[in-house]
Amino acid sequence: MNIALWILAAVLAAAFATGAATQILLPLERYRSLHPSQHWAEDFGPGHLKAIGTLKLSGAIGLVLPPLVGIAPVLSPLAAVGLMLFMAGAATTRFRRSEWSNMAVDVMFLAAFAVLAWGRLMHTPFVA
Repeated sequence: MNIALWILAAVLAAAFATGAATQILLPLERYRSLHPSQHWAEDFGPGHLKAIGTLKLSGAIGLVLPPLVGIAPVLSPLAAVGLMLFMAGAATTRFRRSEWSNMAVDVMFLAAFAVLAWGRLMHTPFVA
């Protein structure tokens, strides 16, 4: 189970770090034009988009860095819980915009973060 949780954390961290870098580095108009699934960005200003990207990047780093360096590994499941809340907000935005298929993807990410948080807090916690 430990290996599965590490793989899940690494995949989620890579996906969110990539998405976060895109949000931070690209202007709002360019980010919005990447794909139809990014039209949610119309609801936010450029500063908000950068803030959202920064939150995603912080969460992605928090999933893997603390246990890798052995300092406060409990931050990893807490980052997963934070990203669960983040994805709940994303799903809410999709719901308001009636983007049902994109909302389903957000809910799947939310579930993956829930599994990761449960696994690291209850099933296979990091041993100090």
